[in-house]
Amino acid sequence: MKRFAVLMTSAALLATQAGLAQMGAPGEQPTTLAAVPGPLAAKYKADADKILQAAMADDEGYAHLAYLTDHIGKRLSGSPQLNTAVEWGADLMRKAGLQNVQIQPVMVPHWVRGEECATITYKGEAGTITKPLHMLGLGMSVGTPKGGITAPVVFAHNFAEFDKLPASEVKGKIVVFNPGWHGYGVNSMYRTGSQGRAAAKGAAAVLVRSATGLAMQIPHTGSLRYDPKQPKIPSAAISIEDALLIERLAKEGPVQVHLEMDAHMEPDVQAGNVIGEIPGSEHPEQVVVLGGHIDSWDVGQGAQDDGSGIMATFEAVSLIHKLGLKPRRTIRIVFWVNEENGGAGGRAYRQWIGDKIGDQVAAIEMDEGAEKPLGMGYGGFGARRRPAPPAQGAAAAPPTPRPPFDLDELSAEEKQSYAYMRDIVSLLAPIGTDTVSPGGGGSDIGPIVADGVPSLSPRTEAEHYFDWHHTEADTLDKVDPDFFKRNTAMLSVVAYVLADMDGRLAGQKGAAHE
Repeated sequence: MKRFAVLMTSAALLATQAGLAQMGAPGEQPTTLAAVPGPLAAKYKADADKILQAAMADDEGYAHLAYLTDHIGKRLSGSPQLNTAVEWGADLMRKAGLQNVQIQPVMVPHWVRGEECATITYKGEAGTITKPLHMLGLGMSVGTPKGGITAPVVFAHNFAEFDKLPASEVKGKIVVFNPGWHGYGVNSMYRTGSQGRAAAKGAAAVLVRSATGLAMQIPHTGSLRYDPKQPKIPSAAISIEDALLIERLAKEGPVQVHLEMDAHMEPDVQAGNVIGEIPGSEHPEQVVVLGGHIDSWDVGQGAQDDGSGIMATFEAVSLIHKLGLKPRRTIRIVFWVNEENGGAGGRAYRQWIGDKIGDQVAAIEMDEGAEKPLGMGYGGFGARRRPAPPAQGAAAAPPTPRPPFDLDELSAEEKQSYAYMRDIVSLLAPIGTDTVSPGGGGSDIGPIVADGVPSLSPRTEAEHYFDWHHTEADTLDKVDPDFFKRNTAMLSVVAYVLADMDGRLAGQKGAAHE
């Protein structure tokens, strides 16, 4: 999962980015609202119980995830594995009996990692230390010249500290950032925003501490964003342990790094969003869409990020069909492409919807792993905006407390929407996911959410997601089968009721741009 392709303002931005449990300070938890049974619970209890029972007994969803991860594997945009997964996904939908199955063509970038390595050398009074670094090039980075770069290190904890350095102390050197761990929202801005800052002072390359709180010598990749006004310089993530080692050694004396990266861009490749439906029995033009992204990074298996998301949402829709339930509105499943390093799938889907945006009843994205589910996130109300890198010379603002959430401050339509959601989640009490939290959405649905479509996403404990996010460790064994089933069950009930009930949730418009 990343937050690269769609930047949003107003509540729509909040809705897109709100779900990350570690977006702010580690351990901070969002507001939760308890379930309040009402007319929807009374009307849909029998159907919901059928769905929950079927989902908790279902093994097919996890089996599909096992095939995707073990037999297709990592699925970077532009790779043959991604297109294999796309074709497989469409076939899976057809075999499940879904209708209107299609692959919407989408051109995606083709970034190639190539061979890469890095070595640190320190020469001091106690002797010489030479050690390979645990590193991963950041997605979309340029490579080094042939033979690599060997340069002294300049170390900085944060942007404010770096901004105080004169360009003469940075030019030709490799900048290393280690801000510590302050949650994914803060740490990821060093991954995405340090390259232009360093290049402006003539740096040869950038190394950043991986955006995780777990020190296990595992580097985490992810997209970067180059400043179009500055030269593109090679950039990689290093493990926490290696970042700390460089920090300690830099206090003792000069540290040198040799960096080699073959990373490069190749021509764009055609891939596609995979789409299937259960047509509505009365209002087929009205759509509840749910899904995740089928692409992954080129490390690990893309199991939690986001194989679990697409397989849980697929199985949620498949179960509704298997049980013979016929919602009045259409339920659409989408496996979006290119979430990780471009967002082309989400933009193409918005273009495909065109002027029918008013018929999009709700959008649900699962892109935070299938850990233990706690309930559903809805809307951008009271959510957190990801912090942006500060301007040159300005200190980075610390994570701000999550805005207080007060139902009384919402509009009448928004209050009614929360009443609907608290009513719906009361149906989930048997599996322990009967709460609603302000904030829910995802990058792929960001473009339609910006035009007012209500956004939702599962909320989980998120205890380990950023331990293996974007790493070689994102493998099937990290996905607990019972938690996977509970996420599937929750998604299935929520999607079904939203697609069949009389009322609709409120959305909020915002502005979306790259």
